[in-house]
Amino acid sequence: MLPLDHSAATNIASADQDDPELAAVVEALRAADPSGFRFATVLRNTIDQLLDGESTGRYDWKTLFKTEKTHAGTVVEINLQREFRFADGDAMDYKIAGVDVDCKYSQTFGGWMIPPEAIGHLCLLVWADDYKSRWSAGLVRIRAELLNQGNNRDLKQTVNSKQREKITWLWRDAELPENVLLHMDPTDRKAVFASSSGQARLNELFRRVQKRRIGRNVVRTVAQQKDYMKRVRGNGGSRSALRRDGILIIGDYESHRRIAEQLGIPVPREGEFVSVRVVEVGPAETLRPTVILSERRWACALPGEPPQAAPLLPTHTK
Repeated sequence: MLPLDHSAATNIASADQDDPELAAVVEALRAADPSGFRFATVLRNTIDQLLDGESTGRYDWKTLFKTEKTHAGTVVEINLQREFRFADGDAMDYKIAGVDVDCKYSQTFGGWMIPPEAIGHLCLLVWADDYKSRWSAGLVRIRAELLNQGNNRDLKQTVNSKQREKITWLWRDAELPENVLLHMDPTDRKAVFASSSGQARLNELFRRVQKRRIGRNVVRTVAQQKDYMKRVRGNGGSRSALRRDGILIIGDYESHRRIAEQLGIPVPREGEFVSVRVVEVGPAETLRPTVILSERRWACALPGEPPQAAPLLPTHTK
């Protein structure tokens, strides 16, 4: 499992020495997910689950119904519990390291709604923003003085912005796996969705989005077909259709990951693909990374280099 790249330093405050329960929960969570990859994957998958691209074609959080957005916090809570197998709490959502912990998610940083029954307990505060491709998660002991005075009809309150330094950050502004459809060039996105054929849409996606990680849920949203993974592979899928144009579709096999590393392009993580156009080069090539495939040397194509049929990729996992 590859760790996430962090473009900003992760701010992890030391657990309050006067709060051994908080320290124990911090230690347990960091031990369960040192890089934050599992946590980030849950958040990515939860957003995609709510968008339900396979059925709806949606890729933008703004297109969710109000009720779906309201339900997001519950889905995050459930999916984190499934991933980490947290026990049910006695009074709060989870029991982690023997301590009751509540879980609160917000799409808006600082927008966590704290119920009155959480006062005195630890809260796991989670934030993810698909537009910024960032997420954070931290722990704090909820006390009345940390909360804003106003409340909603359920008597829930938000954490005062001046009190956020009390939060012990497990991961701060970490990389959320990119929602490629949301962030790609609008002209390219329009071209991808122009066809009524799921296979043609996938071919266009891998043709236009190169050297970027493309997650399985993006493939599902573009294909909008139950057998979407078959549409990527060889034997009639995108891998076969684009090979004549010199485009490789590298998957998450270990052998494929090594090819991506040697070419100097993003390495697919679990459930991801990376497409790239390659050209054959001579043994004297030193200006760009190369890889040997089908007993020939290949490099990432430069603009203007004519296309040529790409080599076959290995299908084994080692």
